[in-house]
Amino acid sequence: MPTPPLQPAEVVTATLPPASPWQAPPRYPAAAAAMQTPGLPFMPWWRPPTTGAPSKALIAGLAAGLAGAFLAVPNNGIGWFLAGLVGIGGVLFYAGKPTVERALWLAASLAFLAMGFLRAAEWVFVLSMLASLLCGSIAMAGGRTVKGLVFGAIGVGLGGLRSIPWVAKGFKRRGPVGIRPFISVGVALVLLLVFGSLLAGADKAFGDFFESLIPELEIGEYVRMAFYGVVAALGALGACYLVAAPPEIDEDSEGKPGSLRLKDYGLPVGALVLLFAGFVGTQLAVLFGGEAYVMKTAGVTFAEYARSGFWQLLWVTVLTLGVIAGVARFAVKNTQREQLWLKVLLGALATLTLVIVASALSRMWFYQQAYGWTVLRLLVASCEVWLAVVYLMVIAGGVSLRARWLPKAVVATGAAFFLAVVVMNPERVVADYNVSRFEATQKIDTYYLSQLSEDAVPALVRLPEKERSCALRYLKDRKAYNVEKDWREWNLARHQAAKSLESVAVTEVTCEGGYFEER
Repeated sequence: MPTPPLQPAEVVTATLPPASPWQAPPRYPAAAAAMQTPGLPFMPWWRPPTTGAPSKALIAGLAAGLAGAFLAVPNNGIGWFLAGLVGIGGVLFYAGKPTVERALWLAASLAFLAMGFLRAAEWVFVLSMLASLLCGSIAMAGGRTVKGLVFGAIGVGLGGLRSIPWVAKGFKRRGPVGIRPFISVGVALVLLLVFGSLLAGADKAFGDFFESLIPELEIGEYVRMAFYGVVAALGALGACYLVAAPPEIDEDSEGKPGSLRLKDYGLPVGALVLLFAGFVGTQLAVLFGGEAYVMKTAGVTFAEYARSGFWQLLWVTVLTLGVIAGVARFAVKNTQREQLWLKVLLGALATLTLVIVASALSRMWFYQQAYGWTVLRLLVASCEVWLAVVYLMVIAGGVSLRARWLPKAVVATGAAFFLAVVVMNPERVVADYNVSRFEATQKIDTYYLSQLSEDAVPALVRLPEKERSCALRYLKDRKAYNVEKDWREWNLARHQAAKSLESVAVTEVTCEGGYFEER
């Protein structure tokens, strides 16, 4: 009987369950390290790192936290700039050599922080701090689209919160070795305190110097130091976290296809273009007709005409920018006809709005000629100049309908314009102009000038004795309690103001209110 041929052995296969996307099996640590952990449900484009925080990131957070705790003070001074310098230095220690774009944003962040000791005005310090945080966050988080820039503005803050488990994982991976840098810092502080105290007792000169470095601390001071230190440490760790886990938010920068047809936006935008064209026509009549035309048609002086219309034109400029951005984003651009109509309508609207910006600036010029400069007027006029630049960029981007660079350029130019304004020293500029105007017209509002900070003092000391005393009456009293407690509160503007006040007399005189009520 012949032997049947051998059949191949049956291969038994089994379907293994898919690995969990959240955790790899512990038997395969290499696979766990290679597996990418998904992001949060509402931020799937931002995936956390697969490993714990490295030593460089921990050192950066420690350095920033100590700098924030010991250098930042309630008043604006040089301590804030030094704390920011240490924080950014720690982040670069972890991140490595920055790109040109990141370096520029970080330089802008430091420049805004420098206003803390270059300018005395508190509003300049507050706005500069916010601008510094914005520039620093965009430097680390990036962003090109509107969505990306919104995330970029708060990316470091979100990264600081998300870095907590990342840091904990880094400590857990190292075990006792991970806390050695903190132990070293603690030992160093104890040694400095013990031996510094002994050396301070041995020499009075050194003792005075040592005491100036260590301020007197109360319970409130400890709380403040802890708060500043934690915020600074989380900021640095958030920046490092963004380097370790960069978001991929700009991958959808093209966005969804538009849904607005030409028949949907053509009539509204066209009507707006006709309205703006009619307004621009009247502005040309005002320009050539002058004050006589205004008084004949409007029944008011040219200065009152300028004052009554500037703020409305500013709102028109801002709102039109939103209309252009919305239509450009959602309009259908499939055919050449649709693209051509979009370019014509939005281009005409942007060009006419640019003329309206020029009209608003001319009104502000006549406004200040009649009533003088104030800080608010200077800031708003600077904002109008920036908006003119924005509209020029909008027109340039509309030529090709592909301006992916535009959102970031708008933010960058805004930061640059504000930095230029605070570097210009707005309160000093306003005081200089009003003093020069007084020398020509003998009109001045000393009450308003007395509300300015020490930034304006070098200009106000040029006034005659009576006007000078009225303009500096509050600054003289402010000087008594605005004394710098330690070197961290040193401020260049306050230092120069104190020198200027030493060379002039501020006497007790009867001061009148401003010669005009509306500013």
